[in-house]
Amino acid sequence: MPAPYFTRFFDRAFEWATTSGLRVLLIAGALLILLVLLKRGVAKLSSLYKGTLPSPAQVMRAYTLTHIVRDVARIVVLFVGMTMILSEVGVDLKPLLAAAGLGGLAIGFGAQSLVKDLISGFFILWENSVRIGDVVQIAGVAGLVEEVELRTIKLRDESGNLHVVPNGVIDKVKNLTKDYSYYVFDIAVAYRENVDEVMGVLQEIAEDLRRDSRFADDILEPLEMMGVDKFTDTAVMIKCRIKTEPLKQWRVGREMNRRIKNTFDAKGIEIPFPHQTSYWGEPKKGTPPPS
Repeated sequence: MPAPYFTRFFDRAFEWATTSGLRVLLIAGALLILLVLLKRGVAKLSSLYKGTLPSPAQVMRAYTLTHIVRDVARIVVLFVGMTMILSEVGVDLKPLLAAAGLGGLAIGFGAQSLVKDLISGFFILWENSVRIGDVVQIAGVAGLVEEVELRTIKLRDESGNLHVVPNGVIDKVKNLTKDYSYYVFDIAVAYRENVDEVMGVLQEIAEDLRRDSRFADDILEPLEMMGVDKFTDTAVMIKCRIKTEPLKQWRVGREMNRRIKNTFDAKGIEIPFPHQTSYWGEPKKGTPPPS
């Protein structure tokens, strides 16, 4: 092989190494630096929120969000870096990008529900609308939240059944234990009763309950008396509610109902119930006796 050929080869190699080759090395070095900084930044952020967030559920939420952001940022950095390197090497990126676009479109059509689950799960975590330990109603299912993941939410109902709900089917969330809770009472009393006296009795029962050491920490505010709510065919309905700590409303409400029943029995306050009187036939004279 003639010497001029080697000369031209080394000249071109040297020219490429001092131009495009140098840029490839710089791009690769920048990629490595960015990936290392990203990893250290996420680790630093994790150590910070582990010491400041009050509950393990919030720590897990922050962990999930930061790692999602880290993975997305890593993919973007690698994609941009590899594209720049291939361009410097001399690869024509137009067919490659066109193929990647078609492939991504095909995958998107084939995995629409999965993508929808992931996107919905990210925003559920970001907005903190559902947390581990909450009692929620979503997609027609109610229960205690055991796990909040990027694709699904797992609920345990009062019968012990585990429900796995994909995030993509959740259009609204009813959280029964967010920050605080209320137990609402609809008390039915007979028309003969003095409703002002009955409401006073209910407030006395609630105050006795607040003074009970077993329930004092669960109750946040005194009983809120809303008043006479409506009239039915057989009763006058009195509505009131009591504010409690999250998840404590059912415990407090059941104890309040027990005390209401016992107190009404002791004071002779009638709680009406459906009943009817039957007559056996119709005699020719007099009024038939009721049965």
